[in-house]
Amino acid sequence: MLYQGPLPAPYPTLTDDELVERIQKLKQELGSQCVILAHHYQRPEIVALSDYRGDSLQLARFAAQNSQSQYVVFCGVHFMAETADILKTGQQVVVLPDLGAGCDLADAADADDVAMAWDDAVGMLGHDDIMPITYVNSTAALKSFVASHHGVVCTSSNADKIVNYALKNHKVLFFYPDEHLGRNTSKKLGVPLSQMRLWDPKKPQGGLLPSDLENVRVLLWKGCCPVHQMFTVKQIDHIRTKDPEFKIISHPECSMEVVDKSDMSGSTDFIVRTIAQSSPGSKWAVGTELNLVNRIAKENSDKTVVSLNPFMCLCGTMNRIDLKHLCWALDQIKLGTPQNVISVGDPDRSLAKKALSRMLEMS
Repeated sequence: MLYQGPLPAPYPTLTDDELVERIQKLKQELGSQCVILAHHYQRPEIVALSDYRGDSLQLARFAAQNSQSQYVVFCGVHFMAETADILKTGQQVVVLPDLGAGCDLADAADADDVAMAWDDAVGMLGHDDIMPITYVNSTAALKSFVASHHGVVCTSSNADKIVNYALKNHKVLFFYPDEHLGRNTSKKLGVPLSQMRLWDPKKPQGGLLPSDLENVRVLLWKGCCPVHQMFTVKQIDHIRTKDPEFKIISHPECSMEVVDKSDMSGSTDFIVRTIAQSSPGSKWAVGTELNLVNRIAKENSDKTVVSLNPFMCLCGTMNRIDLKHLCWALDQIKLGTPQNVISVGDPDRSLAKKALSRMLEMS
């Protein structure tokens, strides 16, 4: 996680109402020069002030298509701002309001560690017919590595298509950095667990022997989202025992056991659309980040929508983007001194763009 120092006066002492008023005024003054993007997991007050909200794939597509705005203020986490900078079509400046908005999942796969693991895996397998796939929740450096080995990026929305392509065209795929998304997607596509292996980067050769890889189709990097890791089968059983009318819908970053026991599973956009299109009076327990669950509940007042985990916490890094930091970022843009500019340099930029562009073409 990058360090973000304390904000200067007057931002720490302004009330939320004062900040909202100031942000709205800044948006009017900046007009089409600036666009504010917000991920589904952002605070409700940030989403309310954004120009466009979506999941990782939707925001990546927007960044690739938008050429009008001079500034893109990305209310998300660091890897998302990197993706926007890589895919931008013009000379836009991408700003992240708080540099401390990182991602524990992305941090789980350091590109240098991945490179060493790749060499080990090739040696143990005895061939290099491996396709690397990295979840979009990864650093630009890892996306660059994947592109240099003819791989591609995926999101939870298009993982089925990307993984299916890899399985049909290569002997083995190596999936980073989310073991759960990789396992759930591969299993859904018919790969038995006996043909999957978990690669632990903290252990020599991933904690595996060459004999472990004799029939392997999928190597899974050991990494997970701390938020989605908090959902359990016990929580599902409790809700169904209390009220059997509840449908369980979970994100594929949840464990295999949770996804298997859910009624359905899919990306944040899938969850949003599924509940919105469901019958009035239906009941839903949702296994994903709490800000999004609360927003879905508010936008679907004719249904009952609750978190699968009654003690769920928010994504700590995503929630670092608050009104104070957004206001400060917009003020700096207006002054002509944009701060926290996210700029990915070459060779990572050009390579990562290949992997991301290939993803968009395959979606």
